[in-house]
Amino acid sequence: MSAALQIEALRLELAGQRVLDGVDLCLERAQVLALAGPSGSGKSSLVRVVLGLTAPTGGRVRLDGELASDGPRVLVPPERRHLAVVFQELALWPHMTVSENLAFGLRARGVGAADRARRIGEALDAVELGAFAERSPATLSGGERQRVALARALVLDPHALILDEPLSGVDVQLRDEMLALLARVIAERSLTTLLVTHSGREIAALAERVIVLEGGKVTQDAALDVLRAEPATAFVRALAQDMGSTA
Repeated sequence: MSAALQIEALRLELAGQRVLDGVDLCLERAQVLALAGPSGSGKSSLVRVVLGLTAPTGGRVRLDGELASDGPRVLVPPERRHLAVVFQELALWPHMTVSENLAFGLRARGVGAADRARRIGEALDAVELGAFAERSPATLSGGERQRVALARALVLDPHALILDEPLSGVDVQLRDEMLALLARVIAERSLTTLLVTHSGREIAALAERVIVLEGGKVTQDAALDVLRAEPATAFVRALAQDMGSTA
């Protein structure tokens, strides 16, 4: 069976600068893989390539075995990649209700009204917001808006979920609550997940394996216990300390 996401020798140059340099990555189905690295390491650029928003300079991207990007040729457009992403900014539509925010992507995919209603209800129940369908995002707390953003991704029934630093900048209590919710939802749905982060705590709570990017290159690709025991760089060592012990 082919991997959910396979990246081979990916290169990206922007304004004459090498942003990604020979990156290899494999995300298996139902796996939670963390993509970690300091600011400027190329994490966000890699996400844009995977989503089909940026064409790579070289290398290949395969989704469920299908060649999606081959060098600078984007063969599968973003809307056909069956991916959903939760960004740090959340980007909820303020003039729409919670239900309408979730319905937007389904309408764009031609999902009928009855199926839309069912899927919206299931997604909101999954994030414990079943009674919030007609609320405006402006009336919600920060944690509730985080849950709506997650539900908006879940409702699309994606082949893979990308969490692009969605908990960056939130307070510790909210982060811990969201990590517990994410862990439960991912486990219940066996979600294939790419967690983009620089937080060891998020990795320890959610991921099975870590790929570390530094300066656009992979400096370590390892299971959590190996990364803790044998950190390859100073950044990885600090990340492992942030992850805490296995006890």
